[in-house]
Amino acid sequence: MASLDSAIAHEKRSIDRKAIIQKFAALAGLVLLVIAFSLTSGAFLTMSNVVTIALQTSTIAFIGIGATVTIITAGIDLSLGSVLALAGVVAAMAAQMGVPVPLAFLIGVATGGVCGVFNGLVITRLKLPPFIATLGMMMIARGVALQITGARPVSGLPSSFGTLGNDSLWRVLTETANGFPKIVFPGIPYPVILMAVLAIIMAVVLRKTPFGRHLYSIGSNEEAARLSGVKITKVKIGAYVLSGLMAGVAGIVLMSRLVTGQPNEGVAYELDAIAAAVIGGTSLAGGVGTISGTIIGAFIIGILRNGLNMNGVSSFTQMIIIGLVIIGTVWIDQLRNRR
Repeated sequence: MASLDSAIAHEKRSIDRKAIIQKFAALAGLVLLVIAFSLTSGAFLTMSNVVTIALQTSTIAFIGIGATVTIITAGIDLSLGSVLALAGVVAAMAAQMGVPVPLAFLIGVATGGVCGVFNGLVITRLKLPPFIATLGMMMIARGVALQITGARPVSGLPSSFGTLGNDSLWRVLTETANGFPKIVFPGIPYPVILMAVLAIIMAVVLRKTPFGRHLYSIGSNEEAARLSGVKITKVKIGAYVLSGLMAGVAGIVLMSRLVTGQPNEGVAYELDAIAAAVIGGTSLAGGVGTISGTIIGAFIIGILRNGLNMNGVSSFTQMIIIGLVIIGTVWIDQLRNRR
């Protein structure tokens, strides 16, 4: 047992080194993107655009954190976008029926958690591959969201429903000579603050708790983790519950920004989430990944989209560019794993 623990510790140190190298590589890429786009567009580094980038990136970051947790276990969650939509419309419908908005948001997040429990049970009890299990949930969650709303937006929501998604901390307004309000400082959007808080919490969970260490050990070598006493089933279910909860958070934030419940939102968002995790250094082979790296990956995707938009690049070309970035990143990860 002592030799097994020593082997696991040695493997963990090796994994930590790989994660640090990949994280700094992603950070260097992020800096280069910022420099490149600031040179091609004078409006790129304005305060309003920086806030816009952070706000748009927050949704990718939320579900990216969930994707990171599952990928670390050598799994994957393809249902994130659909769970986002279901959680958001459930929260919107609850608010529409008169439930206090904070409670409606909690119901939405809990809906994401329930979907995560379903994913975890199907994977651990029915022994289905994560790809198939979460693909099934992707269809189920989207279908339920469309069914309960009649495929129509949930509207007529109270104004307070939009506070989380649209208000900011420390926003400074002044009045012009004509009596119209003028934004002096746009403030820090609440979704960005929530993103930072959840990222810190999840980083601590992964690095400082037994649950987090067990996630890495399962992804590195599931059989060795089982022999060392890790409760594989509980940890895996916990990983998918966390992923579902993060999708639920993304859902309520996105629907709050829209002030409507849109059952068609979140299509292909899981691809952005997985891309953010992989670009940030999370290995699809499992056992490697950090929350900070995923946040960097999310900002790389957000800045790429924003900068390309400012330079007049079509959305179709953007998809090609981001796809090539993902392929290149995974290829580099595979080369490193072979070594």
